[in-house]
Amino acid sequence: MKKLFLLAALSIGAAFFTGAKAQEISDNAIGLRLGGGGGFGAEVSYQRALGMENNRLEVDLGWRNDSDQFSAFKVVGLYQWVWNIEGDFNWYAGAGAGIGGVSDERDYEGVEADEGAFFAIAGDVGIEYNFDIPLMVSLDLRPEISLSSYDYFDDFTPDIAVSVRYQF
Repeated sequence: MKKLFLLAALSIGAAFFTGAKAQEISDNAIGLRLGGGGGFGAEVSYQRALGMENNRLEVDLGWRNDSDQFSAFKVVGLYQWVWNIEGDFNWYAGAGAGIGGVSDERDYEGVEADEGAFFAIAGDVGIEYNFDIPLMVSLDLRPEISLSSYDYFDDFTPDIAVSVRYQF
């Protein structure tokens, strides 16, 4: 009886794994992430597949320089898990953190010039499509909670963005 149960379990497992489509993510991808959270707008985005199945690291560098009186930068790193929806559609979720700095020399509405650094905790959830050519397009939501001595970045920021990346 034990042998029959073991044989049945192995047969079902082999059929499941043989029929399952192996979803692959590219080793590297680089491009732009265009959003509006925290006022950064565009970020240079790099993704690197990790040795574990369908996991990757994403690092984004955003900067903003509106004038001679305001500039800011932000670096965010995220660990992401990627799952296949169907065909070339994937969805992913992740978590990470970021750091940045801001220099604001503007005087407006009684607020004096200020500068400082900030730290952010970030989450990430999104959907992506991998074309037959080495191009990927994605839409994601990245909520961030920032802690800072500078009031502008000391809050919760939901960031919705569209990304276009070249895969290699």
